[in-house]
Amino acid sequence: MLVIISPAKTLKTDIQAIENSTTPVLINKSKILSEILKAYKPAQLAGLMGISTKLAWLNFERYQQWKAPYIYKEALNAIYAFRGEVYNGLDIDSFSEEDVAYTQDHLRILSGLYGVLKPLDAILPYRLEMGTKLTVREHKNLYQFWGDLITQTLNNDLKAFGENTLINLASEEYFKSINTKLLKANIITPVFKENKGGNYKVISIYAKKARGIMTRFIMKNRIRQVNDIKHFEQEGYYFNEILSNKSLFVFTRG
Repeated sequence: MLVIISPAKTLKTDIQAIENSTTPVLINKSKILSEILKAYKPAQLAGLMGISTKLAWLNFERYQQWKAPYIYKEALNAIYAFRGEVYNGLDIDSFSEEDVAYTQDHLRILSGLYGVLKPLDAILPYRLEMGTKLTVREHKNLYQFWGDLITQTLNNDLKAFGENTLINLASEEYFKSINTKLLKANIITPVFKENKGGNYKVISIYAKKARGIMTRFIMKNRIRQVNDIKHFEQEGYYFNEILSNKSLFVFTRG
């Protein structure tokens, strides 16, 4: 199975990419986006991305320096660079070399700038959420810009490893970049809910971390069968058969 997750806004930048880093498969499309963003002034980036002046200046400087191709000593590996609740739950720093190698084949990170990333892809620091309403030539947003390229890339990866199941642990914002009608895989979406006064609700901060923990569970245990995901029982979650269906696996706690 192939697992997809979202990137994070926060990056750990005091690291350097490893020698056997890989190159993002859609890097030529990233060049187009970077050239457009390079023309934006800090105030324009602040408005476009809904960020503070300080963050706007930071990302202005990042895009001024962004170039491709770039050498690995200038770059970061995606899986080690992203920080946030999903990545806290994943805890990649505790993975063995064998775990990382397996994760490289079975995990993909969706990205506004890079489209699809493998864990060890070398990236430059950036900020560009998939939902950003960036006009790119004739495309009014990033969803239109990426079109079916993300879906085609995932199909290629699924075919390469003989997989026919996609585990969707990405946010809705990023999952929308996939054309599910063209995706050649069964899609399973795990959902994590908390018991609040007798009702089960998705609480964003807990759900994000749970998606990371689930990703860790799949990678560390080399899960290949869909039904084995139902055995996930970490952080107090358990599979709730009543709330689930064949494509939506609901895990509840409390």
